[in-house]
Amino acid sequence: MALWGNNDNVSVQSGATVTLDYATLIVTGTGTTFGTAGYAKTGDLIRFGYRDATDAGISTYYGDAVIVGIASTTQLTIGSTAGLAPGMGITAFTIAEGPISSVGDSKYSEASYGTNDSFIYGISTTGTSSAQNTSYQIAHAGWVGITTYVDTHGNLRVKSETLVAMSGIQTGNRPTFPGQK
Repeated sequence: MALWGNNDNVSVQSGATVTLDYATLIVTGTGTTFGTAGYAKTGDLIRFGYRDATDAGISTYYGDAVIVGIASTTQLTIGSTAGLAPGMGITAFTIAEGPISSVGDSKYSEASYGTNDSFIYGISTTGTSSAQNTSYQIAHAGWVGITTYVDTHGNLRVKSETLVAMSGIQTGNRPTFPGQK
């Protein structure tokens, strides 16, 4: 299992949903293909819900977890619920090869209740070019943590932290990096 991969969206299965049993850490899917080549595998991140730059409340994103086992095309096990917001029901999901260490980082956890909004994006070279001269301008392509907040004067502030600088990263459309035009 690698610490990170180069694909922000390994799998976005249209119409597929999952539920999580918080007690057993078992994820059960409907319309899923876990374990099939090109889809979820052990070591990948499963992102519960989805995050969209236009979703100001981010009410549909519940957080990330590391996949530690796959029993079938409809059932997998996660390692922990530490990075997840409680109370998730049936939800959409995506699979990513992001830095698995970020799941245990409370800064990027949906279970923490701070006022800042933080998320890790896989950003390609095209994404860095697209974000130039915007509030979301970043230094490197790769796995980048973006934190946004509104300061005491009502101004949007954006901080970025390059977790893994790399070229050749593949990104998808979900979540869309806010700096892309």
